[in-house]
Amino acid sequence: MGIQVFGKSKCFDTGKTERWFKERRIKYQYIDLKKYGMSRGEFDSVKASVGLENMINDDAPGAEQIRYLAYDADKADKLFEHQELMKTPVVRSGRKAVTGFHPEIWKDWD
Repeated sequence: MGIQVFGKSKCFDTGKTERWFKERRIKYQYIDLKKYGMSRGEFDSVKASVGLENMINDDAPGAEQIRYLAYDADKADKLFEHQELMKTPVVRSGRKAVTGFHPEIWKDWD
């Protein structure tokens, strides 16, 4: 499977991520989270890889509505409904995923 970059057009780290892959001529697919979002399967795969807490962008307005929920299942459902509250970029390759700008991790992906 190829590399997918889920991000937002005005996110600085998403732009840096795209540049990093372009400079190394690594093919990737960019998916605008605001326009298309993740499927439930993609969301669950990322959650299994990075953990739910690492997916929530604490700086996003409205993130507290997720943090204050008591159960992880409720947090996951709310984050899936409001993907704009997700930390970006989300870079995924198969079952591996990472949130944020982490070239030290991507360079070891096959």
